[in-house]
Amino acid sequence: MRKKWLLLILTLSVMLLISACGSASDATEKEDVSKEAEDSETRIVTTTVAIAEFLDALDINAVGIPTTYKELPERFNDATEVGSPMDPDLETVLSLKPTHVLSVTNLQGDLEKAFTEYDIPADYLDLDTVEGMFTEIEKLGEKYNRSEQANEIISNFDDKMKDVEEEVNGKDSPKVLILMGVPGSYIVGTEHSYIGNLVKRAGGENAVTNEEQDFISANTEYLQQLDADIILRAAHGAPDDVIKMFDEEFAQNDIWKHFVAVKNERVYDLEETLFGMSANLAVDEAIDELLTILYADN
Repeated sequence: MRKKWLLLILTLSVMLLISACGSASDATEKEDVSKEAEDSETRIVTTTVAIAEFLDALDINAVGIPTTYKELPERFNDATEVGSPMDPDLETVLSLKPTHVLSVTNLQGDLEKAFTEYDIPADYLDLDTVEGMFTEIEKLGEKYNRSEQANEIISNFDDKMKDVEEEVNGKDSPKVLILMGVPGSYIVGTEHSYIGNLVKRAGGENAVTNEEQDFISANTEYLQQLDADIILRAAHGAPDDVIKMFDEEFAQNDIWKHFVAVKNERVYDLEETLFGMSANLAVDEAIDELLTILYADN
């Protein structure tokens, strides 16, 4: 009799277990279906390369992408190019029937009026600093049901920064002058610019302080008085042309030979794919490159 009861209890336990697994499986399947339905209803246009890379890392598709010479992730092979980040083709954007158009805050002043006029649903991501970038990635994760992927990206970077802090601990902080070049001219990056933020995280000191703007215009006489140990030259727009412009400026303008960094041959051209105008997912590689530059004498 006892054996019969044990057999009955065992049978009921197995049945309950199967039922529970089935319910969990059904719930997971419903969640997956819901996620797929949500994804199919979302039509995202990204106007910058950095945001396209965020979307790829978060496993999010887009129907529109920026026109760029840079190689974008394969998931966007069938997406439509919508023009440059600073001047997207509004008719092309509208033709894609977007539910969300993603740009960046430092272009908001150039784009907002037209986007509003054409009733384009735009969001502007703050990518001026590393902190801002990860806040925006976290928001994207929450908005598009990708919080797990977002948290993993942020966690990996936090681990990276702990290693960087240990590496630079106790080292002297070099003073750094950042020149941001575009075809025909250049401006100076402050500690509030993205590259300025990277320099600070790598243990460097920005030569330009007490400024509220990301970038300032400054004459060479003022810059020479800052006594920067290192000059970083970042080229954008047409990198090869800008580097040529920098080379000509440094060769033809006699004052540059009086800069401490020039005398000590501590002038470096930054790789544009790593050091963009705004924060991007190449941040780990950019930090490593800066560590090599800033502490070359150590």
